[in-house]
Amino acid sequence: MSVAEAKTVKENLYEGMFLVNSAKFANDPDGTAGAIMAILERAGATVVAQRPWQDGKLAYEVSGHRKGLHFLVCFRMPGAGMEVVKRQCHLSDVVIRHLVIKHTPQLFNAMVDALTGDSSAAEAAAEPQDAPADAKPAAPAAAEAEAE
Repeated sequence: MSVAEAKTVKENLYEGMFLVNSAKFANDPDGTAGAIMAILERAGATVVAQRPWQDGKLAYEVSGHRKGLHFLVCFRMPGAGMEVVKRQCHLSDVVIRHLVIKHTPQLFNAMVDALTGDSSAAEAAAEPQDAPADAKPAAPAAAEAEAE
């Protein structure tokens, strides 16, 4: 493999739940969502779906907060980006706590469908992204023609 050839990186499918200060989100929802998207962008993630999920009283106090908003994000990212997400969340004044889960394509599709309400977008989002740009997909039509 020469240096000029594109190196492929396998992207994993993740769901992230970010607990944010509900008062900050109420005052500036776009800024708060933008801060979360900036964290993911620094890690090399491609956001597929996002939305605020649950706002209310927490079961117990977390870092001095009694109320919080859970912000869900489904995204694709290389595994090496996880350390960047972790570090940026700890440094952020917007994110109180976070949880990131790696999903299978089937579960990822279901989560994206639930967040967006569009099943065709979910299927396209979970397509493998590790092929180089100049790679040609297999031609199923040619295989069917040979079978006849």
